[in-house]
Amino acid sequence: MNLGILQLNSSDAPAANLIETLRLIDEAVMAGAEFVLTPEVTNCVSTSRRHQMEVLSHQDDDPSLAAFRKAARQHNIWLMIGSLGLKTNDPDGRFANRCFLINPEGEIANWYDKIHMFDVDISEGESYRESDGYRPGTRAVVADAGFAKIGMSICYDMRFPKLYRDLAHAGAQIITAPAAFSPITGAAHWESLLRARAIETGCFVIAPAQTGQHLTSAGKSRSTHGHSLVISPWGEVILDAGTDAGMVSLKIDLDDVARARQRVPSLTHDRPYTF
Repeated sequence: MNLGILQLNSSDAPAANLIETLRLIDEAVMAGAEFVLTPEVTNCVSTSRRHQMEVLSHQDDDPSLAAFRKAARQHNIWLMIGSLGLKTNDPDGRFANRCFLINPEGEIANWYDKIHMFDVDISEGESYRESDGYRPGTRAVVADAGFAKIGMSICYDMRFPKLYRDLAHAGAQIITAPAAFSPITGAAHWESLLRARAIETGCFVIAPAQTGQHLTSAGKSRSTHGHSLVISPWGEVILDAGTDAGMVSLKIDLDDVARARQRVPSLTHDRPYTF
């Protein structure tokens, strides 16, 4: 399977982000990609709920999602949009942080709302309250893409290993972890967490990331770690995209999943226990 991984430096302007993302999708297809993946909040990186209310749309009206579905159909590719910020009908006005798997016919094969919210105080000057603006999801998802079963996750989810083990037990061979990771926690934990999730599950872990300093027209600016990664089922880093925005491609052998699980069949060794 030929992958195209998009590492983005999205702003808080969805229309501009869409133009650049479509350009990189075209570049990935020209490089032979059959499965293209983008990071978390592909359409809008913003710290301002007021600005998000002005520029985000509901799913059925979202121009970015419509354009991505058209691109998947035109290029005959599988396309995973790591997530879009979308309006919901929730009474409190919170948004959805929603990942989409789009098939080569341009249809939404499955979708996933981020379960775990990034509510943290990293330092005196850096804190996040994702749950103020986004409502958490409630369902885990393993999507059947034909070539593989894909467990879907987003960013902060990677700190909750039970989710990943459950996805593997439900049949996942690939787990996706699109992200907009903090530079501080990224330097400390990004690679370690992703390698651990791959080793524990015997899955490929694919993590397209936002990178760099993000331009915002409202609210404080935002920086992200970059270093989109692809991890083998044996826990090896087989791709690190560094910190530049752009597209990188590689080929993976899905038979590596069975080989890793045969060598260390830990998914069959779960035991009940009590406290």
